[in-house]
Amino acid sequence: MYQLIVENHFSAAHFLREYKGKCENLHGHNWKVEVVFEADTLNKTGLVLDFIEAKKILRECLEELDHANINEIAKFKVINPTTENISQHIFESIQDRVPDGVRIRKVTSWETPGSGAVYMPD
Repeated sequence: MYQLIVENHFSAAHFLREYKGKCENLHGHNWKVEVVFEADTLNKTGLVLDFIEAKKILRECLEELDHANINEIAKFKVINPTTENISQHIFESIQDRVPDGVRIRKVTSWETPGSGAVYMPD
């Protein structure tokens, strides 16, 4: 089993519905996102995935979130934009972009340096 890890950042605002506390108010974060790509075998070059391609996949996904009010994105008008749900959204946004033989093992979103959430598919 081989794994490749890339990270990127975005800045966005959100607020939590049905939450009692400071997070029910609109506030922003400088998010860090880590994605772990995984493969059972390496490609002919000896890679899980080229870092350039992995970073591009993640960067393109984060463009939708960067400098946005996450609550205004269609999906998050229905579900709460928690860090857990944001991690799952990022996973779903990139899963179809990875080449055959590569899968996403996990997505970790950090809303602060000490607070993050992981989404891992079954």
